[in-house]
Amino acid sequence: AMGICGPPKQDWGPVLRVLVLQAAWALGSGQVRYSVPEEAESGTVVGRLAQDLGLEAGEPEARRLRLVAQGRRASVEVSGASGALVVSSRLDREELCGKSAPCALRLEVLLERPLRVFHVELEGASDADIGANAQLSYTLSPSEQFKVEEENSNSRSKSLFLVLTKPLDRETVPEHRLVVTASDGGRPSLTGTMELVILVLDANDNAPQFNQSVYNVLLPEDTLEGTLVARVNATDLDLGIYGEVLYEIGTFVPPSASGVFSIDAKTGEIRLTGALDFETVTFYDLHVKATDKGTPPLSGHCKLVVEVLDVNDNAPEVWVTSLSVPVPEDAAVGTVVALLSVSDRDSGANGRVRCAVWPASPFGLVATFAGSYSLVLREALDRERVSEYEVEVRAEDGGAPPLLARRGVRVPVSDVNDNAPAFAQAVYTVLARENNAAGAELARLWARDPDEAGNGRVRYSVAEGGGG
Repeated sequence: AMGICGPPKQDWGPVLRVLVLQAAWALGSGQVRYSVPEEAESGTVVGRLAQDLGLEAGEPEARRLRLVAQGRRASVEVSGASGALVVSSRLDREELCGKSAPCALRLEVLLERPLRVFHVELEGASDADIGANAQLSYTLSPSEQFKVEEENSNSRSKSLFLVLTKPLDRETVPEHRLVVTASDGGRPSLTGTMELVILVLDANDNAPQFNQSVYNVLLPEDTLEGTLVARVNATDLDLGIYGEVLYEIGTFVPPSASGVFSIDAKTGEIRLTGALDFETVTFYDLHVKATDKGTPPLSGHCKLVVEVLDVNDNAPEVWVTSLSVPVPEDAAVGTVVALLSVSDRDSGANGRVRCAVWPASPFGLVATFAGSYSLVLREALDRERVSEYEVEVRAEDGGAPPLLARRGVRVPVSDVNDNAPAFAQAVYTVLARENNAAGAELARLWARDPDEAGNGRVRYSVAEGGGG
């Protein structure tokens, strides 16, 4: 609370009373009486003292008409030239007489050649500052935050206190202008006013506030390091260092994000400092904190959600999970030769894979379930015609442009004894000399079997039969 000493007379303007100047003197007693208003300005003529004493022109100076000092300031003096009694300094009735009524100031006037002493009495005019007129009341201009309280005291000078009734908020109203009005109990009532200008000093009572509670950002996974991801912004309504904000990332989710993102403590710019990989992490949550420089500091929080967008940066992959080779040449159509697994780490169209076999026959692919295929026999085999196949499984994704993967599968064909030996000729005619010695070679015959190994080894024998 602040004290206001009153009553504030100097602000009431000149409180003048209409007075009748009374001059009466009794030559026999040597006494003159005047009335003078309180607060009369310096130079105001109180009375024509020389004339009232019966002096001629020039006598006041010649006979040194003057006041006799009596130990206290009289506030009036004799003008040497005119012999008039004038106000020399401010007259304060309360200082001279307090609350006494009536109030009179007695002075002695000295006149030389011959020496004479006169008594002058100054009477105060009717004073509005005593009695009911001195009862002051105070009012304050309308305010929700302040009120005035008067000191409960019987002393003439009382203190007036300005009391805070509600908390102040500099950010809402930084300056309050109030008017205190003092009214006396006179009729009509006289008033004085005083303006109070109250400047509200700042306190660190506001935490930084982000303009968004959640920032959402989409980033392709091939975004270059150093790219500006987002610029977060927090404001603090306080002044000076209380309103200065520093940024930091308090929590990274997942923790590995601490090596992928960084923030500028002063600007709030968040930049990419590491490589993104959609196939490893698709979402990042960064919890950003803004802290002011107050003591203790206050903080505000927001969240940055980064969604990583897929880029077709992964080619399909093909694995042979099972291979049954060699394949007998008499294997039935539909026989499963190999099991394959196909995948693409990308998502969406980038991860959708189409598979095919080259050459197109005698094998084909059958999808068993997502990402799994069977390499099956589509046509009958003939080892004697093709003993081994080099099959290429091709996988292509749906990206733009598409990425391609190849996996070669070697499929040997095993022999089956499906071929009988065959002579070069069905009938051989041999001419033999008579009387040939036993064991003599009559002819050389050759039979071929296209099967291999034991299936293709030929043994010869002669079947007995009648001849012509």
